[in-house]
Amino acid sequence: MRKFRKGDEVVAIAGKDKGKRGPIREMVGLDGVVVEGLNQVRKHVRPNPAKGENGGILTKEMPLHISNVALFNPATQKADRVGIRILEDGKKVRVFKSNGEVVDA
Repeated sequence: MRKFRKGDEVVAIAGKDKGKRGPIREMVGLDGVVVEGLNQVRKHVRPNPAKGENGGILTKEMPLHISNVALFNPATQKADRVGIRILEDGKKVRVFKSNGEVVDA
């Protein structure tokens, strides 16, 4: 079971966007996440008339490694580590390490 999922609210804990937060837009491979509004880069693009694309400078979001983000805990209003707990019925759920609260309601 993964500790992060698409749509989770995360906080950047390292890098140029440290302290900023946003939802996960997509998971990249096993250890990458694209977070909305974080790790934006400017890419110079050459025009391609065959495809009808204009040239210029585009702003796009690049992946962050999962070690550089932490799940946002709404109860404490801070970034928090996440663990996995197995319930009595055998179901696996994600829990916050600080207060033991279940992430998946």
